[in-house]
Amino acid sequence: MMDLLIWIAVFIASMFVLIKASDYFTDSSEKIGVYFKMPDFIIGVTIVAIGTSLPELITSIIAVLNGSSEIVLANVMGSNITNIFLVLGFAAIIAKKLKITYELIHVDLPLLVGSAFFLAATLWDGVFTIPEAVLCIAGLILYVLYTINSETKHKDKEIEKEMKGNLIKKQKLTWKTWIILLLSGFFIYLGARYTVESVVTLSQLLNIGTEVIAISAVALGTSLPELVVTFTAAKKGKPEMAVGNVLGSNIFNTFGVVGISALFGSLVISTHILSVALPLMLIATILYFFITQDKEITRWEGWLLIIFYIFFIGNLFGLM
Repeated sequence: MMDLLIWIAVFIASMFVLIKASDYFTDSSEKIGVYFKMPDFIIGVTIVAIGTSLPELITSIIAVLNGSSEIVLANVMGSNITNIFLVLGFAAIIAKKLKITYELIHVDLPLLVGSAFFLAATLWDGVFTIPEAVLCIAGLILYVLYTINSETKHKDKEIEKEMKGNLIKKQKLTWKTWIILLLSGFFIYLGARYTVESVVTLSQLLNIGTEVIAISAVALGTSLPELVVTFTAAKKGKPEMAVGNVLGSNIFNTFGVVGISALFGSLVISTHILSVALPLMLIATILYFFITQDKEITRWEGWLLIIFYIFFIGNLFGLM
């Protein structure tokens, strides 16, 4: 009983650290993005997305090194499903409506869908090889290079208007901003790490299966930075950063986390991953593709995504 209470306390403390650190991370990344004349969407898919995906990457590498590589794919797929169904759904409900001025259809959405189906194709035979890992990393590099240089490719009037607004509010970038970014990023990792550890330990104390923990609890724990950062961005009227964060995080998870983790050891692909997690990840990705076509995500669509997440969790625990 005492162990249970201790780990509940650890969970609450780590959640508090995670929430505060994510708030500072969002503010500092926005300041840096504005200074370098970056639109909010670009900030979301680069600085914020990669920063909030670090827990997935670090957790996965540690899992491979510890001989528990089956956690990697469960973590990635569970996180991607959670990002779209829970994180994006929650953000749409909080913001009432997420408006998207950025032209996602050109490259961003096809890359998101392509990354999901590429991962499915590589896992179909039950083996994930080093060459496939290298291709995943190449896909991530391609996407990052595209987003960094996309200002010259997208001449949308709304983006130009946003850029002018950013230039007006541009302020001097101090060293304190960089320190806050680095420290908050570290505390996001620290908070996520102990959140995951406490959730997994609590699940073990309550006798819940390991694979179910990996797909649900670990995935939810490592997605908490995305949830908090996206919630903060939506609450502050930054829908581009909220949507970009989810999109960028999912592409980073699929290409980066899987690809980089596979370089540290062989990835175990379980039948549960192929039969449950993979199909639901593809469904979530396709849903994301369709609901962003009209450049807005409504509160009703947010509730629909939440319903899918409830189904996902219920299916994992055999309740549906």
